[in-house]
Amino acid sequence: MNAYDYDLFVIGAGSGGVRAARISAGYGARVAIAEEYRVGGTCVIRGCVPKKLLVYGAHFAEDLEDARNFGWTVEAKRFDWATLRDNVLSEVDRLNKAYISTLESQKVTILHGRAVLEDAHTVRIGDKTVTADKILIATGARPGFPDCEGAEYGITSNEVFHLEALPKRVVIAGGGYIANEFAGIFNAFGVKVTLLLRGDRLLREYDQQLAERLQAISTAKGIDFRFNAPFRKVEKQADGSLLVHAGKDAPIETDLLIYAVGRPPNSAGLGLEAIGVQLAENGAIKVDADSRTTVENIYAVGDVTDRVQLTPVAIREGHAFADTVFGGKPWRVDHSCIPSAVFSHPPIAAVGLTESQARNAYGSVRVYASDFRPMKNVLAGRTERSLYKLVVDDASGRILGAHIIGPEAAEIMQPLAIAVKAGLTKAQLDETVAVHPTMAEELVLMR
Repeated sequence: MNAYDYDLFVIGAGSGGVRAARISAGYGARVAIAEEYRVGGTCVIRGCVPKKLLVYGAHFAEDLEDARNFGWTVEAKRFDWATLRDNVLSEVDRLNKAYISTLESQKVTILHGRAVLEDAHTVRIGDKTVTADKILIATGARPGFPDCEGAEYGITSNEVFHLEALPKRVVIAGGGYIANEFAGIFNAFGVKVTLLLRGDRLLREYDQQLAERLQAISTAKGIDFRFNAPFRKVEKQADGSLLVHAGKDAPIETDLLIYAVGRPPNSAGLGLEAIGVQLAENGAIKVDADSRTTVENIYAVGDVTDRVQLTPVAIREGHAFADTVFGGKPWRVDHSCIPSAVFSHPPIAAVGLTESQARNAYGSVRVYASDFRPMKNVLAGRTERSLYKLVVDDASGRILGAHIIGPEAAEIMQPLAIAVKAGLTKAQLDETVAVHPTMAEELVLMR
């Protein structure tokens, strides 16, 4: 007779939780997963997937304009927000069903509702209680809110995908990737965008030269920036518009306020501290290299651990957990040298060390750069320039970091990230024949 109802109980059916549940069940484990919202998690339901579809939609604004110089006549260009919104939400529905189908095909039990731990082996979901040998927490993170008067008048990225209509003006609070992505999207749709930053620069985690290039290009496209402007208060006016008080400058009048001010881990109200699971100050669940918490049979993966808040990382952590605990094939996720992208207009992508990080760590480094106007931009009459950077260890010639701003930056970065992760040298890139004419050929032509 089994001592527990399940071998594994997963709390949170996002990317990391679904991967862990599916792989564990494939090894023969009896698995259940609880989700209080929709199966698929932040990325699929209200994050990177629907946002990337909005990015695609936004790009047509410039593509249709540029088409004229390529011989195409586009009559009566007009954008309908409702069409794009509803098509995006339909795709989200399809993916949600696909995720459910994947779990059911592996005979994973799906329980809809909020799961709370009563002890190290007991979980309550509504009025139902179940037990499990191992418990995995994969509850992700949530959009943060500023602590100021009137903060309730703003929305987060969660609600953007459900707007009834586009505003004429939007203030986006934040300087990270989410803020810059939505700034580019709304600007392309014809909305007047103001980006409100608490600090003095964009995208602090990325190479400063690329961040400055994005700011310059965004400014040329009509996006306004306010730096060193922490929130003071938000007022709702009689006509429904908002007055945003931030920093020392005059308040900003807007129709919509979006917060993109960080994503705190979703660990509150799960009963964790009462059973001995330790949390960091920001609510992140503390785990070791095997994703084990301070309670022996309880694990955590993904954004709730705040190691690296990226979907592919959560998926790998969930897979490593399943292989290690149920598959007899232990391995650990390497959190170093992880590529990432900002789907701004134009996009940014990076892997490895920035120039300043490399100088601090290695002392003597060489920086190779290519600053050019893509061929398509030349014929379209656009002055927008791309910038590619390679940061190289002067002693060994090994590539320590790669940084790109320009069209298709993320697509170009993925294979380049393999080279950086593998420890290839600048000389090995130089030995590679270019594919011409492409933007990516700049990577093997820097001298």
